[in-house]
Amino acid sequence: MGLELKPFDALALWHGVLIESVRGEGPDLSARQMAILLTVYLTPPPHTVKGLAQKLSVTKPAITRALDTLSQKMLLKRKRDSKDKRNVLVQRTVEGAVFLSNFADLITHQTSEM
Repeated sequence: MGLELKPFDALALWHGVLIESVRGEGPDLSARQMAILLTVYLTPPPHTVKGLAQKLSVTKPAITRALDTLSQKMLLKRKRDSKDKRNVLVQRTVEGAVFLSNFADLITHQTSEM
């Protein structure tokens, strides 16, 4: 991508982003929750609990717990698959898109301060 960071600088960047994130008014997400959110927003749908579990190499119950929180915060939503009622599709929300846009701004801001 063009940006090359030394290990210390990469950690300092991530540290700065995390500090600004927890200071902000938005939700404070775990690493697992953020990985799920980014996967849903950065990779093409459809997204299912099973698919997310496989992609992230975690259990389906771990994905379900994270989705409970992300749904409660309105960052993602779940909907039954009309083609296969056994499947639950994980979908994007406007609130989730706004949250990630703001998070991207935090990263950009921290990068410009390096």
